[in-house]
Order: sequence, then structure tokens, then C-alpha cells
Amino acid sequence: MAAFDYEIVGGKKIRVRPVEVVSETDENGFFNRQPNRFTEGFGPGENPVEKGRYRLIWAKLCHWSNRASIVRELLGLENAISVNLVDHAPHEKNLGWEFVYDKDNTDPVLGIQFLSEAYYKADGDYAGRTTVPALIDVKTGKVVNNDYHRLTNYFETAFKEFQAPDAPELYPEALRDEIDQLNDWLFDNVNNAVYKTAFARSKEAYWEAYNAFYAALDILEDRLKDRRFLFGDYVTDSDVRLYVTLARLDIRYAYQLGHTKKRLIDYENLWGYARDLYQIPAFRNNTYFKDFANPAGKKQGSLMETFNARFVNEIDFEAYWGAPANRAHLSSDPGRKLAAADKKGDQR
Repeated sequence: MAAFDYEIVGGKKIRVRPVEVVSETDENGFFNRQPNRFTEGFGPGENPVEKGRYRLIWAKLCHWSNRASIVRELLGLENAISVNLVDHAPHEKNLGWEFVYDKDNTDPVLGIQFLSEAYYKADGDYAGRTTVPALIDVKTGKVVNNDYHRLTNYFETAFKEFQAPDAPELYPEALRDEIDQLNDWLFDNVNNAVYKTAFARSKEAYWEAYNAFYAALDILEDRLKDRRFLFGDYVTDSDVRLYVTLARLDIRYAYQLGHTKKRLIDYENLWGYARDLYQIPAFRNNTYFKDFANPAGKKQGSLMETFNARFVNEIDFEAYWGAPANRAHLSSDPGRKLAAADKKGDQR
């Protein structure tokens, strides 16, 4: 069994969180994100699909988990999959995600203080970071899936019987291969690229990620010139994945990217597209701009804060993001952003 560092909290030994720049950066300074540990799907021979069986744990600042919270609400799965939020709390050492919004910092359903407790209950030898999203089996208290690559797809397919009657089709069968290909490209060049710049420990690694990111935004800006969403008239799983990075770009990621080549608001199509998505309730309800702006929760008046953190309570994010997007004319179905789904899951 691996040797772990611990801190005692409430009489319990809680493992210290690994540090990305130590455990996930190679000898040349490139960041290589750890693989997901719990990737089993849902259905026959895998995790059972049952109403109320699972609890989604996510964090406001984490865009990997943010997309799961958006899709859950878009599909109307609130009564089938419960949810809770985590964040970090001050300790002598970094102990990872904690249920800081709950009484006694303890999840009322799972009865745990730290997300890591559910990870180590599932795998006592797990040595990686405990990440969100995490889907936890409330019957066993164990994490059963932390695969941000596929979790939204499971919500869209395996949990279809529990979706709302008017749930949209975000992962239409006819487009799945194309969506999967674009999602892989988005991961490498957009979603993970901002982290590859932030965790880079060599200039070569930094500039490779930086250039890939802005080249990708140029490609997407052109793609959205004549279509409302990434695959045309309706929102798909890919749009959720792009949105969560765009929503953080000017407010948070700009400070990690270093030299900002372009702001989101400098991209006419991407900026309008992001606002168009934000005005869908499930996107708006799961986007926390003030937390993006002041992630450490510092008190106003502290020295060496960013502009957004200093004036977070005076910035009207809704005024910016709620402004008309004027993109409906790009659609053949301008009155709708979400495609209805038939029982087979095809668009209509």
C-alpha cells in the first residue's frame, strides 16, 4: 500500500491532496493530466441505473464538473440524481474538496466532510487527486464515476428514462461520432489547454499550450460565423463543454494565460454565442461569476488582488452576459435553442 501524508481533522486521518505541478508535470515541464480512475458506465453489467441512487458532487470553479451540473438541469434529472457542492477550506495542508456549504462541513446525505472519503472508500490505494465531477452511490458511499469525459453522455443516454418529458436531445445518434471527435479536440485545444499553460514549468510547454489555445479559438470563431451553435440550430453536448471554458476566460483564466492575446469580448461570434447559451436557464443557474472573479474568497481591501476580485460586488455580470446575443437569425428554427427528442433519442 502506498505511503500517504495525512492531517488529523475531527479525529479522522484525511489524506493530503497531491500537487499537480509535482505529480503531473514531466521532466520537460509539460503538464499531463492524470487519468480518471472510475470510468465504469451505467446499465446492464455496469452501475445500475436507478432513480435516487446517485449524488453528483461538483464545484463552482471547476469547469470539468460544471458541465455535468448544466446537463443534469438541462435534462431535468434533478429528481433522479441529487447534487451538492464542494470547495476548499483552510487547513494546515491542502486536503482537497470539502463540503463547506453544509452544516459542520458535512454532506447531509453521505455523512462525510471531504470528497476524498468517498474516493478511498471505493479504492483505499487510490493515489491521485480526488476530482470533481464525482458521482457517488448513496447506498455504498463510494465514488462510481469521475469520468468528466463521458459523464454527461451517460446522463444523456443511460438516464433517458428519468429525464423530463420535454428534455432536449443533446447527444443525437446521427451526430454522436462528430460530437465525440469535436469533444476530443476541445479537450486538447481548449478545455485542458488553459491548464497546460497554468501548470507549465518550461517556456516550451507554456507557449505550445498557449498557441494551441488561441489557434483553436480562431477556428471556433470562424465555425460560429454562420451557425448558431457548434452543430447548427440546436445546443449539443459540445456546446456545454465549450461554454464552461468561455465563461471563465476573461474573468479567471486570463490571469493564468499570462499575456492575453484576445479577450472573449474581442471575438464577435464567440462572445455572442456564449451569451446566447448563458441566457438558457440551466446555463445561467450553474454559472457563478463572482466566484470566478474572486476564487479565494478574499475580503475586499486585501492587497495585490485582481481588478475583478477588488470590485466583485460592483460589477454587474448580468448586464454583460444578459445582453442580447442577436444570433437567432443564424438558425432555421430561431424560436428554439434546444432540440426535442423522440423516444429513440433522435432529433426531430
